[in-house]
Amino acid sequence: MSRGLCVILWALVLPALVPELGVCGICEVTAEAVKTCRDKIKGRGRVIVKQKHVKQTGSFEGSNLEPTQCDIPPDSRFDCAPEKLLSQRECQARGCCYGPVSSRAPTIGQPWCFFPPSYPSYKIVNLTVTENGYTARLARSVPSFLPDDIMNLQLDVMLETEGRLHFTLKDPFKKRYEVPLETPKANNRASSTLYSVKFSTDPFGLIILRKSDGRVLLNTTVAPLFFADQFLQISTSLPSHYISGLGEHLTSLILDVNWTTVTLWNRDISPAPFANLYGSHPFYLALEDGGLAHGVFLLNSNAMDVILQPSPALTWRATGGILDFYVFLGPDPKSVVRQYMDVIGYPFMPPYWGLGFHLCRWGYPSTAVTREVVKNMTAAQFPLDVQWNDLDYSDAKRDFTFNKDGFWDMPNMVDEFHRDGRRYIMIVDPGISSSGPPGTYKPYDEGLKRGVFILNATGQPLIGQVWPGPTAFPDFTNPETQQWWYDMVKDFHAQVPFDGMWIDMNEPSNFVEGSLEGCPNNKLENPPYMPGVLGRSLKTHTLCASSRQYLSSHYNLHNLYGLTEAIASHDALVKVRGKRPFVISRSTFAGHGQYAGHWTGDVNSSWPHLYYTIPAVLLFNLYGVPLVGADICGFVGDTSEELCVRWTQLGAFYPFMRNHNDRKNKPQEPYVFSQEAQQAMRKAFLLRYSLLPYLYTLFHKAHSAGETVARPLYLEFPEDPNTWDVDQQLMWGAALLITPVLEAGKTTVSGYFPLGTWYSLTAGSVINSRGQWVLLQAPLDTINVHVRAGHILPLQEPAFTTTESRKKGMTLVVALTLSGVARGDLFWDDGEGLMTFEKGDYTEIIFLARAGTLISEIVRLNSQVDGLLLKEALVLGVPSPPYTVLANGVPVSDFSYRTDTKILDIPLSLLMGEPFIITWS
Repeated sequence: MSRGLCVILWALVLPALVPELGVCGICEVTAEAVKTCRDKIKGRGRVIVKQKHVKQTGSFEGSNLEPTQCDIPPDSRFDCAPEKLLSQRECQARGCCYGPVSSRAPTIGQPWCFFPPSYPSYKIVNLTVTENGYTARLARSVPSFLPDDIMNLQLDVMLETEGRLHFTLKDPFKKRYEVPLETPKANNRASSTLYSVKFSTDPFGLIILRKSDGRVLLNTTVAPLFFADQFLQISTSLPSHYISGLGEHLTSLILDVNWTTVTLWNRDISPAPFANLYGSHPFYLALEDGGLAHGVFLLNSNAMDVILQPSPALTWRATGGILDFYVFLGPDPKSVVRQYMDVIGYPFMPPYWGLGFHLCRWGYPSTAVTREVVKNMTAAQFPLDVQWNDLDYSDAKRDFTFNKDGFWDMPNMVDEFHRDGRRYIMIVDPGISSSGPPGTYKPYDEGLKRGVFILNATGQPLIGQVWPGPTAFPDFTNPETQQWWYDMVKDFHAQVPFDGMWIDMNEPSNFVEGSLEGCPNNKLENPPYMPGVLGRSLKTHTLCASSRQYLSSHYNLHNLYGLTEAIASHDALVKVRGKRPFVISRSTFAGHGQYAGHWTGDVNSSWPHLYYTIPAVLLFNLYGVPLVGADICGFVGDTSEELCVRWTQLGAFYPFMRNHNDRKNKPQEPYVFSQEAQQAMRKAFLLRYSLLPYLYTLFHKAHSAGETVARPLYLEFPEDPNTWDVDQQLMWGAALLITPVLEAGKTTVSGYFPLGTWYSLTAGSVINSRGQWVLLQAPLDTINVHVRAGHILPLQEPAFTTTESRKKGMTLVVALTLSGVARGDLFWDDGEGLMTFEKGDYTEIIFLARAGTLISEIVRLNSQVDGLLLKEALVLGVPSPPYTVLANGVPVSDFSYRTDTKILDIPLSLLMGEPFIITWS
């Protein structure tokens, strides 16, 4: 049961507590649960225990346990009643300790029924060394309290690389479901490792240590291992309270380890605290003293809970599959992320135009209105690269159709956008309308004939209900479905030449519970352990867990639905357009970034949600999904002008920048606000468009080398503990620090600046930081952006579209260290060709500054850079005015230098495709 959700209920039940009575220790946020918990507190439930029968360190009546075995600190207890609330008698019947911590000040989530150290578990029967690590047979002598125990297990430990360990626990006699994610295989043991491995024989335990300092990173001996048919549990100690990951949730960057339960089961719901949201990423990154870090990834797609406790420790509870763990040793956070991407895959390279501004609203009812929006954006001098349409365009909300009323000339509209250098994207939901007469809707008729839909228990297509009414759901794990999806995309693209796909509702979302006919009453629908999912049922707002797919049951595959649709959409676009695909998806799983980007769903138009978008963007970059952003100005509810300005300023630094609004809300396009607000937003737009060459280069590094685009400060400064929980700022790459205003009425903002020199990108001011918080001026028209000394940024003159801006002149911003050194680079290709990096069809230039000299070194050259000019070099941190400036040996007479800001401005006209040398002295 969910512990985090109980926080909401606790306020309801706390007034009923009295010192003489125990309390309801596990609560559910449902009306029935509220009544149940109140009844128990009033004394009508069996769980009330009079305080005089309870000892602080455990009660042992009717138990064979010695008191010392239960003398466990409250924060180090592991729950012996994960599946239901137990009375003292029931708890002790399991051989477990019972002991409420305090009746006056209970801590939500602290277990009252907990395992003693001697609790029976598996033991190692034999352990042998293999070519790539170790293997062992595990056995338990007596069944656990769970149904369908698997009494024998096989452990395989693979020392795959210097920094990566892989271990699995599975049934040696019967094949169980495993996630169909292609991962690297290592047949031989790594020649050297950053880690050592130890084993506990009885009870079984695996201990992983960092060789450099002996720190224990993983220790599974802290609690018993369970492996039943529908319940897998393994616990570990943690070396730190600073844990990031386990998404997707409305959360801060660092997770709260004070008895927090994180539930992973993809769900359609507006982001809310303690709720399982759209995606599942069972990966965490743990920060350690000294700037070290490690990561752990459980490759399991079943519904699961992850319980964090303050000892600190962590428990994984999955409802199926196997235990398939990867441990990444870093040794620094940046290396952990790269090692994780080595397993799940590096991100796809987005087209250049995808990094421009996108505009959408559910509520553009016609092509005339959609055209007017684009016209208004241009008239107000706002850049716009991609215009979107929500469901309004479709015929009766059915996929691959457009209505002949408001959108009769939709193909012509898209052609017009293309002629103006813009692109077009529309929404596509997975639910396929099943209610029309046969022969009237090709996607359903063809899908039925080709057997592409998820099936119910009787072998018929499962019918749920989404926007079009009754709907069937494609099974994207079926190769035939992928071909059918391509055919549908191809047919529609032949009518409307769209440029990308927005796949929504793909958790999958369902407006009825399971199906229109309900769901069977079986163990898949009612597992012995129910994770803390909203609704307390796996079918809530989605499909029956027992429905059948090509690879397995939906019980096993649910969390993969969005990923499999993203793969099918990505591949279809490649075949149909012959260019780099652009897919944005709501539902995600590990590996999603190889195929698509993500937006953070139906966020509220509120200041708290503005803040929460920062950790969301940072976390998805850690998950290998760098193309991520939130709906600028919010989606649910009316925005205010000030909120929309501040959100636009922050949104200019989302890797994926889109303003998206609900049809019920007031308009929030940039041009609807006051001139003052428009001017503030315009500055943010133009700043982003200026930085696109730098942003594009960051995406290339993510795609080619497993780096992040937006990143938390601790990724760059792990040795500074002050950066570890900073999540109201973000970085672009290693060079840019963004400090947005996140509160109403504020014209100043405090930001943390790690040790070093930081130059304001727009104001010319300089911060020489010792590692400190700095109060920054932030009037309504300003977002603070600082360049880190030692870096060179390629910028380009902005335009209203990237089609135009890519032709404009470029600027190099050279941010010198105190010793006069800086470095940067530029990746440049045609912006949308397939596999340009893999084919070598690109230009790469390195820029170096040292001792009054700036040079370019061309690593690789193609024709795409022909005619591209370097028009200016802005050198920050030049200590004194130079007497002469030379460009390729030719004097530059019109340079300028400001003594107050120490900025040297050098106008130029040099071809980017030719090496250059610029000197000042």
